[in-house]
Amino acid sequence: MRTYLSVALSAVLIVLLAVLVPLSALSAWVDLEIDDTDRYVAALSPLASDPAVQSTVTDLITDEAMKRLDLGPLQEAVEELLRGAVQSFTTTESFQNAWDLANRTSHETVTEALDGDSGQAVTIDLAPVIEQVKQDLVKDGVPFAEQIPVQHTDITLLSADRADQLRDNAGWLRYSSVWPAIGTLVLLVLVVGMAAVRSGLRGALFATAVAGAGLVVGALVLRLVVAVGRDRVLDEVPAADRDGAAAVFDALTDSLRTTVWAVLLAGAVLAVGAVVTRVLLNRRATPPRRTGQPVP
Repeated sequence: MRTYLSVALSAVLIVLLAVLVPLSALSAWVDLEIDDTDRYVAALSPLASDPAVQSTVTDLITDEAMKRLDLGPLQEAVEELLRGAVQSFTTTESFQNAWDLANRTSHETVTEALDGDSGQAVTIDLAPVIEQVKQDLVKDGVPFAEQIPVQHTDITLLSADRADQLRDNAGWLRYSSVWPAIGTLVLLVLVVGMAAVRSGLRGALFATAVAGAGLVVGALVLRLVVAVGRDRVLDEVPAADRDGAAAVFDALTDSLRTTVWAVLLAGAVLAVGAVVTRVLLNRRATPPRRTGQPVP
């Protein structure tokens, strides 16, 4: 009876951790990174050197500029010249600064999407980038650079429908903050502590092994949630923005993927360490057989 009860309690603990680990990671992520402007900008800042983002920005700016021009047989040549100039600009420090400014401004749309009442897409407005591009290209004497329109030109990160779903889900995640993570740690301490009180060291080791297995399962569930979320978000992003949106999504969820590996490693160490320690204790407790002693 005691064995069945231990198995049942172990299964319950693993299921609880499989739920609590992703919940803890996601609620902390929303509270500490998505809601915080400086961390949001810091997470996206390295994308200024990402080829997918540079290509997306170059295409959007060039295409908008060429809509204003009608140069007849020179159209393709000017477009190629302008595209090359914009692409070159995306490798400069000025682009990095303009990209950071655009993301700082775009964070307002993120918080509005989380706080709003109805569908509003989450976008990065490239107007600050376009303004800086235009100034630099005009200064360098690039032909027709003055024709680049400085207007709202967005990279869509999240469609209006997905933004609504995010708001519905993120509301309670934001409210939870870091408390699920604290609750998970308290649960682990209580389970191992109670096992130690009831069954001594071996009971504590068994509980530790089960807890480690639960952490591993929870980490795998979190990884699955991030992967499914990525696919669902990008499915509704316009094709022209998809590469850039994918790069942004990956940058914002990088800390979640790091959490996956950290929890996975911690769980594996706990589980394997507890099992190995218990095996060694059992071997020490078993008296060695004497040579030549008949086996009953």
